[in-house]
Amino acid sequence: MKCTTNNLNFTNTELIKELAERNFTQHIAENIYPGRGIVLGRNHADSWIVVYWIMGRSSNSRNRIFTHENGILRIEAADPSLLEDPSLIIYNVMRDVDDTIVVTNGSHTDTICEGLTQGKSFYTSLHSEKHEPDEPNYTTRISGIIEQSESSMALSRISKSDFSAEHSAHHYYRYTDIPAGYGYCVTTYMGDGNPLPAFQGDPLLLPLEGDSEKIADNYWQKLNPENRISLVVRELGNSGEDRLKIINRFQV
Repeated sequence: MKCTTNNLNFTNTELIKELAERNFTQHIAENIYPGRGIVLGRNHADSWIVVYWIMGRSSNSRNRIFTHENGILRIEAADPSLLEDPSLIIYNVMRDVDDTIVVTNGSHTDTICEGLTQGKSFYTSLHSEKHEPDEPNYTTRISGIIEQSESSMALSRISKSDFSAEHSAHHYYRYTDIPAGYGYCVTTYMGDGNPLPAFQGDPLLLPLEGDSEKIADNYWQKLNPENRISLVVRELGNSGEDRLKIINRFQV
């Protein structure tokens, strides 16, 4: 397990801006297949921002849309009659526990929420989780939380162990004093391939410019048009505003 508290030294704003833009270009705009992705941070209005997207190569993984009901963001089949295998692709994406926002790429959204309800931490709630059993990719489980009362956020990735597919490596990153206009990102993959190469290294600094509409449009336009499926941006303002922007490629 790796635990890291990451806070960049933002004394040189131009260098930081260049880094965020370079990461965005290389890992998002020019990357055919980063897979699923989470970005947590703040926009220029200092509102909390949550970005999550899904991508797909197979007909089954592309047959999906985001739906939002009773405060829960969920993935559903765009056409239920075409759904082949719901495991690993149909799940609750985003839920709240009091003032904590939880977002993940799988069933561990519910695992984390149940743990928080029982008084566990984000970290201990994930102790029993492993990477996905989708040989040969062994997709990384990614997750994030925003704890509004503490003005902090954390990201996690659970990847296959270097030594055995039966074991996982847990990596955690916690951030405080997040500067306006930036977020940190983890994705499931580094790019396209067979098998798909798992995301490596620390979360990437990315730009978060504008409101939920502008951020959603910017990220959606940069994701590979052949493989992008759905994207959501949630914006939580300091005065209690809670805005949600959903884009579904295969909305029915």
